[in-house]
Amino acid sequence: MWETMIDVLTYVGVVIVGFLVWAALSPFEVMGWWAGWFGEKIYDGGVNQTAGRRDTTHKPDCYMIFMSGVGRATGETLSFREQEFLRRLSDAMPRMEIVDDLFLYSVNNMPLTGQPFFARMWRWALRRKLNGPILAGYLINVRNIWQLLISADHRYGPMFNQAVAEVVIHGLQRYGYDPTDPRPIFLLGYSGAGQLAIGPVTYLKEWLCVPVYTISLGGVFASAPGMEDADRIYHLLGRQDRAPRWAMIAPGRWPFMVSSHWNRARRQGKFVAVDMGDMGHTGRGGYLDHKSTLPDGTLYIDKTVTTIVDIVRRHVATPSRLPDPHLPAPRPHPVAAEAAEVIEVAEAAA
Repeated sequence: MWETMIDVLTYVGVVIVGFLVWAALSPFEVMGWWAGWFGEKIYDGGVNQTAGRRDTTHKPDCYMIFMSGVGRATGETLSFREQEFLRRLSDAMPRMEIVDDLFLYSVNNMPLTGQPFFARMWRWALRRKLNGPILAGYLINVRNIWQLLISADHRYGPMFNQAVAEVVIHGLQRYGYDPTDPRPIFLLGYSGAGQLAIGPVTYLKEWLCVPVYTISLGGVFASAPGMEDADRIYHLLGRQDRAPRWAMIAPGRWPFMVSSHWNRARRQGKFVAVDMGDMGHTGRGGYLDHKSTLPDGTLYIDKTVTTIVDIVRRHVATPSRLPDPHLPAPRPHPVAAEAAEVIEVAEAAA
């Protein structure tokens, strides 16, 4: 019995040491990029370059960068719920261009499955994640979590976030973004990508000189300079979502750290918390659930889409939406009216 216990503890110790070594080596990717070892090329994240941009017959009013959670391995590995969410969001906002194929857990948008040395291992982990056993697929999650910690680190974060900003601009240009005719940008970070939606804001504001808004969908994020540079930060949070509480580990999120970027952004009124009701983080009962309903019968996913659409419309005004004096005033959808009321209350409280 004792020998078995010793063997188990030995295996656990080896795993813990392995993860610590992995964490210690994680910053070498961003430092290598900063030193110029990888060149200046920005990859396409595993997407088909010929299909990189949707066919549009109009000039978009704004652009939205969708940043998926830590389970993403390439620019194409969106879950079914995420795909359905983006489809409904695109239908609700046809004049908004959604960029959803960026792999922002890499400094040059290179997918894990395309890395020169470990591609085979990541392909194996992705297969396990999709087909089982799922536990092996969580290697992808762990790897991406290290990248989020690097983004939040005050030493490596500025380098990593600058790289992410360059990838975002590259993706925007691939979708037809014209720097000479700038349009507002919305960074939508889901789950752990909440940190990625805040980190590059400083550089995007400086380089593009346009309004940049962050929307955190159950996002986990630390205190970062981008919080003060963003025009507004909306944090959509369900009452059953426990994941964002992990962000309280970051000292900058503590209330008595009055000089942190987080607390200064809150005092400036740039942070708006939006109550999403009894929603959880992911899966059944999560923000993107297309089966669970609110007491009034509204699907969770529709509530999420309506809330985000209302946020975007508050900051993007176009002539196409000016009322026609010869037509009766449109009656807002009940869910849209409720979402607008919730956001108004949250902004007033901020």
